[in-house]
Amino acid sequence: MTPSKPRPKKAGRSSPSSRGPAQKPAERILSVARNRRAQFEYEVVDSVEAGMVLTGTEVKSLRDGKVQLVDAYATCEHGVATLHHAHIAEYGNGTYANHDPVRSRRLLLHRTEIDRLARKTAEKGFTLIPLEIYFKGPRAKVKLGLCRGKDVRDKRDTIRARDERRAALREARGDG
Repeated sequence: MTPSKPRPKKAGRSSPSSRGPAQKPAERILSVARNRRAQFEYEVVDSVEAGMVLTGTEVKSLRDGKVQLVDAYATCEHGVATLHHAHIAEYGNGTYANHDPVRSRRLLLHRTEIDRLARKTAEKGFTLIPLEIYFKGPRAKVKLGLCRGKDVRDKRDTIRARDERRAALREARGDG
């Protein structure tokens, strides 16, 4: 038997070790619901992304866009983050195993994030408000905002700034 010669490498291929760190494909983000009222009622100091523990019918309702975040808020107590009063409508094709629309839902965060948010919300005037629910790839996520309530003067300033921005856009377009 003759000794085999090493094969030449094919063009365009490299060994697995020379590729560097594995690249994740970009995940598609699909927004389901946005809490627009929170932007007006609260000053968002910080925000964090959290996963949600959901049942199958809740995921299907979310994909249909049947969710309301009007009175929703989140808490961090005893090392567990929970979303309260977020209304996810019952799934239309669900059976007897359909979910409770306003049940409290557990949020998935790292322990350090839970502890940091718990310390901040213990301070006077801070609360956790869900700003948006979206799908990141196949997983449902919620964007939580660490918020401080605005008083009437701050709300008026927000309205004034919004009106000035709209007027400037109108002037730029020539509608005005």
